[in-house]
Amino acid sequence: MTAPAVPHHRIGLVVPSSNVTVETEMPALLGRHAGATFSFHASRMRMHTVSPEELRAMNAQRGRCVDEIADAGIDAVLYACLVALMAQGHTDGRGEHDHVERAVVDQLADRGLAARVTSSAGALVTALTALGASRIALVMPYLRPVAELVVGYLEAEGFTVADWRALEVGDNAEVGCIAGDRVLGAARSLDLTGADALVLSACVQMPSLDLVQRAEDELGLPVLSAATAGAFTLLRSLDLPVDLPGAGGLLRLDSPVGAR
Repeated sequence: MTAPAVPHHRIGLVVPSSNVTVETEMPALLGRHAGATFSFHASRMRMHTVSPEELRAMNAQRGRCVDEIADAGIDAVLYACLVALMAQGHTDGRGEHDHVERAVVDQLADRGLAARVTSSAGALVTALTALGASRIALVMPYLRPVAELVVGYLEAEGFTVADWRALEVGDNAEVGCIAGDRVLGAARSLDLTGADALVLSACVQMPSLDLVQRAEDELGLPVLSAATAGAFTLLRSLDLPVDLPGAGGLLRLDSPVGAR
């Protein structure tokens, strides 16, 4: 008897031009899935310094990037720059991630594609909600004024940010080179009293994939990152089980009891 074919999904990534991490961590994560295979198709928006001005200029390139990945016939999209959306705040009672995700859905529909769409910003909100987390702690690479925008955005989404650390790195290329020991050191310095979850990297450019399970085991609470939240939301949007080993409890939510 022939075994059923394993489904394959094409994932479109819209990333800042200086980002080198999401195209490493996302394939590494989804490559652990036992029931599907994935390919990744990226388009890049020019951005080097994480400043409000460059983030706005980067977001203005969204239309071109979505058209480019649409040509690949993608099944799902991750708009992979968390701070680019959170820095824009909320309008009409909705976060910028909601506005952008709907705009991308509409643009793809005009091309005849019914792809699932999420953003790193929206994925983090979705993942924290799925964990039942209301009181959270954050580690971010950003300069303090930008980090404060992220804190404000998450609080406007209904979360209480109990404590946070900003590593004060403005050059996005340098963010991709931040050492794991520095990230873990920042996490260990947080006051996690009463926290429901720790976001170890609120940025898809700051490497953290190898640290998530280690931090969760050490600190004794759910630990996630922008990357693991993105993988979680992509899997859910594609109606695939969330069961990826070695990257924290968020990505074992559909695993058998005791397997996390």
